[in-house]
Amino acid sequence: MAIFFVAIIYKLIDIQFIEGEKYKALATELTIRQDTVYANKGNIYAVDGNLLATSMSKFTIRMDVVAVEEIEFEKNVVALSKELSKMLGKSAAHYLLKLKAAKKSKNRYLLIARNIGYNDYLVMKEFPIFKLGVYKGGFIAEQKTFRAHPIGKIAERTIGYDDFRGEAGIEGAFADFMQGENGLRWKQKIAKNQWKPISDVNEKEPIDGHDVITTIDVNIQDITHHALQAQLEKLNANHGCAVVMETKTGEVRAISNLGKSSEGTYFEKRNYAIWESHEPGSTFKLASLMAALDDKVIDTSTVVDTGNGIMFINGSKIEDSKRGGYGKISAARVFEASSNVGIVKLIREHYDNNPQKFYDKIEKYGFTKPIGFQIKGEGMPYVPNPNDKNRWNKISLEWMSWGYGISITPMQTLMFYNAVANNGIMVKPHFVRELRRQNKTVKVFNTEIVNPKIASDETLKKLKKVMQNVVVKGTAHNIYSPNFSMAGKTGTAKKYISAHKDENGEHVSGHYSKERYVASFVGFFPVENPKYSCIVVVHEPDKSKGYYGATVAAPIFKEIAQKIYTTTPIDHQSVNDFVAFSSIDNEYKNYQKMLKSNHDLVPNVEGMAGMDAVSLLENIGLKVKISGIGKVKNQSIKSGEKLIKGNTINLKLL
Repeated sequence: MAIFFVAIIYKLIDIQFIEGEKYKALATELTIRQDTVYANKGNIYAVDGNLLATSMSKFTIRMDVVAVEEIEFEKNVVALSKELSKMLGKSAAHYLLKLKAAKKSKNRYLLIARNIGYNDYLVMKEFPIFKLGVYKGGFIAEQKTFRAHPIGKIAERTIGYDDFRGEAGIEGAFADFMQGENGLRWKQKIAKNQWKPISDVNEKEPIDGHDVITTIDVNIQDITHHALQAQLEKLNANHGCAVVMETKTGEVRAISNLGKSSEGTYFEKRNYAIWESHEPGSTFKLASLMAALDDKVIDTSTVVDTGNGIMFINGSKIEDSKRGGYGKISAARVFEASSNVGIVKLIREHYDNNPQKFYDKIEKYGFTKPIGFQIKGEGMPYVPNPNDKNRWNKISLEWMSWGYGISITPMQTLMFYNAVANNGIMVKPHFVRELRRQNKTVKVFNTEIVNPKIASDETLKKLKKVMQNVVVKGTAHNIYSPNFSMAGKTGTAKKYISAHKDENGEHVSGHYSKERYVASFVGFFPVENPKYSCIVVVHEPDKSKGYYGATVAAPIFKEIAQKIYTTTPIDHQSVNDFVAFSSIDNEYKNYQKMLKSNHDLVPNVEGMAGMDAVSLLENIGLKVKISGIGKVKNQSIKSGEKLIKGNTINLKLL
């Protein structure tokens, strides 16, 4: 027994003094840990200062009931229950029973509420008992952030994301710049393998990331999105895209990409404008006409005999949409009426002996290589080169002249047409205007000139005229308006179906479909002094409802142009950043003032920015549905009515 007693004394001394520091460190390691407090990413702004993407905080509130002294608990538990009832909706009796049961069971991590907003968190911190803090009041707040797009799903693919899905769009391209510096917070292990913060302050506060100012205009984006969506729904199309670009700067004011879901609704499925490389069809005829005019092998008055509108080249058929053809017409009329036979004959006659000369022109126009966006996922163009004998064949030149046998993206087509509108100066489309760190500009993305002159002034003047005539008396005469001038070109292309096996397992050779089409329209406005260029591409509309570029895509172009005319001053170049952001500061002050109002009543949010109204109403417990974009015009639950948490309020924005 004496030996056993001595052994115990020795072991105690060994644990306490000799190995003491080791076991203390081990105990600390097992019961205390350092948790990361993730920093908010930087914001993404529209050119007018509106938020496109931001980080929003949500809080989970818990309570360490053991930390509250018995006298303090009994004195204020009823008052605390009443305040929780007002904010969270359940009865005061419910919370009173819950808190007393937790006190009895010595619960150190009682769940009070999940996913409450920042403003409710600030209010809850001042509730009875909670206002004593984490040590005396047992108040535990755990913060998490999520990425929100205040304008909803509009332009979602271009605004992008940087999360488990990967890096996409603007947010993916500038992920490193927007990433903040994470903070640290100590937590202690308690019962049931749960961890609670030791203090109500962070060991190291997180530093928010930096901001990106885009070229997107929220008003034009809204116009473009809804014009495209309405037409896709009307025609039951598979997918489509529409882009509006400022002519002189190359700044993209709007980009909408909508694909059909299995339920028949439309959403931002892929960034088709940048990603999808496809045969453009007749919109490519502008490049063919420009090459021939600039080489002076033809003039717009050159007469070509289109015959009965049908011709065969090496067994392949080319035909015009008009039965019986156009007969003998000028090169200008070939373009205005979109005669396939006419453009093929013109190009074949003057470039058949030297196709490389024609290819060199196409290369000069920017069609043979990607534009090179900061955004990932740009599609690869394909234009056959006469020097590549494996890809060049006897009909390559002719097919290329009317937009077949090649593959380019909508953004490449738009960049080319925009160069015509911009007096021959080809500028690179871009989506980001500047990067800001703590409201200080650190980098500005200026206009980048890809080609200072793609054609002579004489050629450009003639092209603008025939493009205007497409709308006045050509294939797009259905969108002509005497109130504002537009110029452009329609495109209708049959879709190529690759070789595959049908439902019966039979092999089907590659062929051009007679049921599936790509309809497009691309141009600029106003003609006299082009401010914007725009492209619309619609894939696989229901053939029975229409499939020509003039009836499918051109009306979208007109609606976009018309609404921009009526809502945006045409001489408006840019919004003064100082004024725009000062305006937002004033709205923020009003928003903060609203937060201090009585939470028992529904506040008046009419006149507030939509994103602020949504944040305010959700933080006081209402579910919000919005329609439109801009500021709140009216609210379905009138201000001053009793607040019932969980109710849905509809906001109409204009």
